[in-house]
Amino acid sequence: MFDEIRFNKIDRLPKYVFAVVNELKMAERRAGADVIDFSMGNPDGPAFEPVIEKLVESAKKPHTHGYSASKGIYKLRLAICNWYLKKYDVVLDPESEAVATMGSKEGYVHLVQAITNPGDVAIVPDPTYPIHSYAFILAGGNVEKMEITYNEQNYE
Repeated sequence: MFDEIRFNKIDRLPKYVFAVVNELKMAERRAGADVIDFSMGNPDGPAFEPVIEKLVESAKKPHTHGYSASKGIYKLRLAICNWYLKKYDVVLDPESEAVATMGSKEGYVHLVQAITNPGDVAIVPDPTYPIHSYAFILAGGNVEKMEITYNEQNYE
């Protein structure tokens, strides 16, 4: 029975580029090459000790053991709005125009889910981060790639 089930959205996803890069990297390392991986922005060192100490301090407080508000902690949303005001002179309401997510991917996917209808077409730059295409495909949309090329006169 399960052999007949097709997961159309998953079937439509392109191969994850970072998985391909990781396979190539590991093959080179097994062959003895010294490979420096610039593919992802993962930290390559430990967090600073004061950061770790604050995390431990916070973890010891029982009120931090639950989930935060669905939009994120108010003081964080207020800080985000204040940063936008200072940086871009844009006034935002922390109650209705700011949300804290677990990361940019989660926020991006939820935004795309909210604004995409089945069959919508999204123009996505190429190259791009995988989630920029994946999010629209998972939302039932279609992706048209727009190749980004180097042009000396228009390059910044």
